[in-house]
Amino acid sequence: MNKSIFYYKQLTATEVGNKGTHEIYIRMPNDFNSEDFFQAELESNNGVLEKKFKAKNLTKGHEDDDLIDLRFVHFAQSNNEKRIPSLGDLFKANGVQENDVVRLESRIKDGSPSFYITFLRPDEAQINPKSFCFSVINDNTQDICEHSKNQEEKCLQQIFYGAPGTSKSYTINRITRDKEVIRTTFHPDSDYSTFVGAYKPTTDMLPICNELGEPMKIGGTSLHKEQIVYKFVAQSFLQAYINAWKMWLDGTPQYLVIEEINRGNCAQIFGDLFQLLDRNDAGYSDYPITADKDMQKQIGNAFGKINLSNEKIIEINSMYNGKSIAEKIFNGELLVLPNNLYIWATMNTSDQSLFPIDSAFKRRWDWTYMPISDAGKRWVIEVNNKHYDWWDFLTKINDKIASTTSSEDKKLGYFFCKADKNKIIKSDRFVGKVLFYLWNDVFKDYEFNNDIFNDESDSDVENKKLSFDKFYKVDGGNSIVVEDKVELFLRNLGVTLLTEENNNLPYGDAVVSSSNVEIKVNGQKVQYVNAVPYTAIEQYVKLNPNKTSEEILRIWDPFKQYSIRKWIVAGKEEREAHKDGEYSYEIFCADGNPIYVNKDGWMYHPRKGLRDTISEFIQAVNAANLGIKIEENSLQ
Repeated sequence: MNKSIFYYKQLTATEVGNKGTHEIYIRMPNDFNSEDFFQAELESNNGVLEKKFKAKNLTKGHEDDDLIDLRFVHFAQSNNEKRIPSLGDLFKANGVQENDVVRLESRIKDGSPSFYITFLRPDEAQINPKSFCFSVINDNTQDICEHSKNQEEKCLQQIFYGAPGTSKSYTINRITRDKEVIRTTFHPDSDYSTFVGAYKPTTDMLPICNELGEPMKIGGTSLHKEQIVYKFVAQSFLQAYINAWKMWLDGTPQYLVIEEINRGNCAQIFGDLFQLLDRNDAGYSDYPITADKDMQKQIGNAFGKINLSNEKIIEINSMYNGKSIAEKIFNGELLVLPNNLYIWATMNTSDQSLFPIDSAFKRRWDWTYMPISDAGKRWVIEVNNKHYDWWDFLTKINDKIASTTSSEDKKLGYFFCKADKNKIIKSDRFVGKVLFYLWNDVFKDYEFNNDIFNDESDSDVENKKLSFDKFYKVDGGNSIVVEDKVELFLRNLGVTLLTEENNNLPYGDAVVSSSNVEIKVNGQKVQYVNAVPYTAIEQYVKLNPNKTSEEILRIWDPFKQYSIRKWIVAGKEEREAHKDGEYSYEIFCADGNPIYVNKDGWMYHPRKGLRDTISEFIQAVNAANLGIKIEENSLQ
């Protein structure tokens, strides 16, 4: 069978060298199946397993390039890491930046693979993976991630995966809110019987019998009492299966939703049902399986009143070489998934002690990545009667998680911790849910060596660390949150303190339209105040594709006088020297070198003691005759 295997990855700052790393590389997922992808075993080279291969570059503008020499390495005897190393020249030639998406593809025809690599900008990828997105297409080289927006409603089997709090369950609920849904949750004790069905003790009203086994009567009325009996009890899969076939004639969809699919042993839970997951082009199981006697009896009784027309019988049988499959399906002898049975699941990528999902199981599903994004709820963290922006906290802590752990799996989604009806996350909830997770699940193996964990220095010890117990003090028999320590951690992280003047929005990230003003840069609408300088300089780079990074820096450096932070653009070394340098946008210039645009220190709404710096910047740019026109239009 011919097939295509895809792996997607959004590149991190570490991989592209923005964190001072010398090696430029692509880090592969731990479950990357090299034998499947390369159709060959790895070779041993000085204790390292490797595979050299040539790939075609499909990146826009590079389609005619010669084949690229690449190498996959697996450090099986040390840290077990898998990566494609030494990619500095390739990244530079393709203008690869942090957050760009790389697509690796293996097209296998008659057992012989051909390899392809493509670099995509985040807005070109149509997916936004923070970790690998895996998919296999059988008999087709079309990428499932490029389906239409309506594809989410067409995928018969798909897994919604991502960090905790990214609305996986919510998304399924939204799509299926007016549909027939049966929901179950996998856990370590789940097995075939709890998923499909089994004989269980239950109660039923049975006749009372005498010693001879004869029903007892009073007058002409038989006596009954509730007694414990054993009956076959259908569980979620069998319930959904029966309902789907009952509704099959009128095409009504039936959804079986599995929450936390990787918390159970899928091979054990699905058992022989695994074969049913292979669907043909019409959406039916390619390989029917034989039902056991108990299940056959249950299905036969449920389908007893269903009468199929000859046309429908022929429709089913024609998919199986004319064999009499339809009759066996409806008497319960054979199991076949119908094309109106949707099996959808959720998977948290950061959960601990989970069961691995093997490649054979994976490739029978479509995978839908749920990115971490601003839900626009404008939630705040309340500490010491001050409000700190929740989304700004998530953005900055997730950056630290990625750079510290070199992994995207432990990041926090927007709904990881929910606010109350007033859009406030109280300090006790923040500590008990968020900080507890950070201290006990994320950073505990990394010795808390980042500056964000520094406690206030004292006369004895400098830079003491914030241990989790410092967030609480004992008051009688109760524990009370020490809000000063919570606020210290937020300040260490650089989370924006909100003000009343800007309607509870950080003045750096204030939504432009909240002030009844629309701002456009060369016709491009800008949503956030801090994106105005970035958009202006980005537009200038596009208008001047031959200018080097040094030329761009020289032209835009004078505008730093309008930023509260006293810098606006910087090269790599200068950016790292700035205390707030990590809060910047990256733009690549003609010479392949990046410049960094400061996204902090810009205001739109005046605040006591501070200027309306973004308006001053706009006026200066418009007067500089740079080919950049910034318009401010009233929405009133």
